Amino acid sequence: MNRSLDPVIAARLKRNSDGLVPAVVQDATSGKVLMLAWMDDEALRRTLATGRGTYFSRSRQAYWVKGETSGHTQTVREVRLDCDGDTVLLQVDQEGPACHTGTTTCFDADLLWEART
Repeated sequence: MNRSLDPVIAARLKRNSDGLVPAVVQDATSGKVLMLAWMDDEALRRTLATGRGTYFSRSRQAYWVKGETSGHTQTVREVRLDCDGDTVLLQVDQEGPACHTGTTTCFDADLLWEART
């Protein structure tokens, strides 16, 4: 079993100074943005290998699989890298709320501005 990220993918990633790339997580059905998390090479490798959203927690300095403790899992349908290689987009089937606060998305609260029609 290969225990490292495919070198072709790794070469395309543009990581920040901590070796991380932002991962935008989107509901595959509704298109809603559910959350933003961080990935390093290992988190991305694990996600690609298992089909489960796996991220790197900056505060805990540890890997976490979405839903491992809450039961609110993410089954990954698609993983894309943006044109610059500095952001990953995951399209997922979300089981339960995506946000740790219990809301559907991490963007359900705090509307800062909305265009008037």
